[in-house]
Amino acid sequence: MWTDTTRTQYARAELALPSDLTDAEWAVLEPFFPPPSHVGRPRKWPLRRIVEAILYLLRGGLPWRMLPPCFPPVSTVRRWFYLWRDNRLWLSLNHVLLLIGREAVGREASPSAGVIDSQSVKTTESGGSRGYDAGKKIKRRKRHILTDTDGNLVHAVIHTADIQDRDGAPLVLAEIIHRFPWLRHVFADGGYAGDKLRQALRRVGKWTVEIVKRSDKAKGFEVLPRRWVVERTLAWLNRNRRLAKDFEQTIASATAWLFIASIQLLTRRITRL
Repeated sequence: MWTDTTRTQYARAELALPSDLTDAEWAVLEPFFPPPSHVGRPRKWPLRRIVEAILYLLRGGLPWRMLPPCFPPVSTVRRWFYLWRDNRLWLSLNHVLLLIGREAVGREASPSAGVIDSQSVKTTESGGSRGYDAGKKIKRRKRHILTDTDGNLVHAVIHTADIQDRDGAPLVLAEIIHRFPWLRHVFADGGYAGDKLRQALRRVGKWTVEIVKRSDKAKGFEVLPRRWVVERTLAWLNRNRRLAKDFEQTIASATAWLFIASIQLLTRRITRL
């Protein structure tokens, strides 16, 4: 909910651009980026400015070629983005910041329960993998995310929209079984109910799925326990205009932008503690 307090907080008027990093935020992120090499040509552009250019594109939803000249050349920024995408830096950074953020508020670093949900997103003429969503009656992709009970992004998998939620959930949970060994309880909505999901999860590990159903007596909007957490996270991520639609040709790039949005949230949250 937007209030005078939250508007001031997100305006970040002390910065040249709201998407720029504060010194405290860069101090959190800097140790995870590669240091300058002792051989070869010295870097012309500081990594902080390259990261800020990526955040600017994320927040503003601009194509690569519209990057303003106050940032490094678009070829430089794009090269670093693809390098960090392919070496899974964004995934690893999100993982570490999640642990740091949880410990900072006095919780165990690794969560023991999570909330899962998916969001069907329109694609553009850029091409790439997509599938027909029978519910929305359009070709789309799905962002399948898992959060902890505070709403921090634990993991995300993007797949075509013709994959139903109960078939997509094992794809998400199978990728976190080693990185989060204590996370075995998952809250979900009715789309994940049924024996098909339980049988699929038995091949992945020992999981318990708790379905949070909407009351039959409820009329109109209703805040549902646990489920509102993951829905709020999806709303947080969608404040970045690059995520308003899926503009990416590859699922790898679409996933990278999703994790970058989560990293931005986690970094700001950590520095406010």
